Amino acid sequence: MAASLVRLVRGGLYKSLNVASRAALIQTRSEAVTTDTRPTIRPKDAATHNQLSQFGEYVAEILPKYVQHVQVTCYNELEVMIHPEGIVPVLTFLRDHTNAQFRNMTDLTAVDVPTRQNRFEIVYNLLSLRFNSRIRVKTYTDELTPVDSAVPVHQVANWYEREVWDMFGVFFANHPDLRRILTDYGFEGHPFRKDFPLSGYVEVRYDDELKRIVAEPVEFAQEFRKFDLNSPWEAFPAYRESKEAAKMEAGDKPAK
Repeated sequence: MAASLVRLVRGGLYKSLNVASRAALIQTRSEAVTTDTRPTIRPKDAATHNQLSQFGEYVAEILPKYVQHVQVTCYNELEVMIHPEGIVPVLTFLRDHTNAQFRNMTDLTAVDVPTRQNRFEIVYNLLSLRFNSRIRVKTYTDELTPVDSAVPVHQVANWYEREVWDMFGVFFANHPDLRRILTDYGFEGHPFRKDFPLSGYVEVRYDDELKRIVAEPVEFAQEFRKFDLNSPWEAFPAYRESKEAAKMEAGDKPAK
């Protein structure tokens, strides 16, 4: 009798402990879920910000002929603005210097701002695996002034510069093979320029009579030229609901 009573007490104690532990686990999980609902942003680190500022000032002191401005943007991103003639020297310095070692070019792109005198801003995004750090180098040019190619410093810039030439029309001097890479042969214009129309200048279609693909000037039907600024699904008359005429009851006079 005493042994069974002890077993009963132990079983009840174990069950109560299991229930309490499960309740505490559920409570902690709910608290974690509620705290993780906030947006994930990179916390501001004053030490990292100071290190990037000091390194930017160091680069500006070493290369005063080419570096025009250095700044640390939001989320601790270092930007170095340079003169167009300093692309190869600055990228070489950032690649080979012991305290930099930015040996990976992750991206090369351009930004078009037609209101500026030098409307194109060339952006080089570099990565240092040795120090787990990133840097952004920017320069500028216009429609006619060529920019030195970065292929002698980073081989990966070959296709990146071809893309910028194709989309923006920025000419890279000393490039080994500067051709279009995204558009078709014989394409005229540069699609990413702000003054390039969204519809383009030519349209490509397959001609059943000629049995080949032909390029013709863009022609819009009249339905495409009517915009009533309603729902985008009602742009065509065939799919637009007809408006019912107001019904007149007996004895009513038409409005003048």
